[in-house]
Amino acid sequence: MKIIIYNKSDLDWAEQWARQVSPSCRLYLQPEWSKSATVTPLIIEYIKENPQWRFSLQLHKYIHVP
Repeated sequence: MKIIIYNKSDLDWAEQWARQVSPSCRLYLQPEWSKSATVTPLIIEYIKENPQWRFSLQLHKYIHVP
């Protein structure tokens, strides 16, 4: 499951949904592109404290592929 993070409250929302999926489901947090500079550090710190989550990027945006 991938959750797009736009602000800090989205992390609580992500946890609500994570409780509803199978324990074997992989959990990803991805910064919303326009807020990436702001929320990426927040996501990284959150993952350090909650290692069941993984970090996801929109790689196509970084390599300029539409």
